[in-house]
Amino acid sequence: MHRERVVRLLLAGALVMTAAACGEGDGFRADGAGPTGDWRTVGCEFSRPAQYTTSGRHRMLVTPPGLAAVMERIDRGGRERFADSFAGLEVDQEKVRAVIYRVPSGDFDDFVRASAGDECVVVRDAAHPLSELTTWHERVVADLAFWSAQGLHITTVGGRHDGSGVEVGTRDLEPTRRALLGRYGEHAPLIFVAEGPFRPLAPRTGD
Repeated sequence: MHRERVVRLLLAGALVMTAAACGEGDGFRADGAGPTGDWRTVGCEFSRPAQYTTSGRHRMLVTPPGLAAVMERIDRGGRERFADSFAGLEVDQEKVRAVIYRVPSGDFDDFVRASAGDECVVVRDAAHPLSELTTWHERVVADLAFWSAQGLHITTVGGRHDGSGVEVGTRDLEPTRRALLGRYGEHAPLIFVAEGPFRPLAPRTGD
């Protein structure tokens, strides 16, 4: 199986996800937290109506341009200047806010404050930064041929945008977990999920 078919290179692009609705009463403080703990920017004190677009009969949530620009600025700066803190980000379109994941860092938090303007940005703690997960991602990908020779079927590899670890999808869940942690160590930030084999889309035969 060709590597490009079995590896999902999530870390090669922006780690941006669309969040499900999050509760407001979750203990966040507005722009008052120190370098550890979850906090939100002062822009979150203002409510904003969700924005939609219509395509045919479908009405879909969209990210407002101002918030999209803030996310792009934080993503770019996080990768280029704060890779040892920044883990990833997601957008909550319903609540019109971005959610940033980072290993606690006062310098990165100051950068988020300066970049957010009057937009709502929620900052959450992450276990691992982008730089660490990128290294682990590349290590597992480099060993794919080795694992295939061992009879293990790894179907996807991708870093999670919340910094929790590198997700390894496999048809052989427990054997893969034992083998990879045996090679990389019990504390390797790997998250194993059961996935079926890669199946290309079948061509349509007609309407």
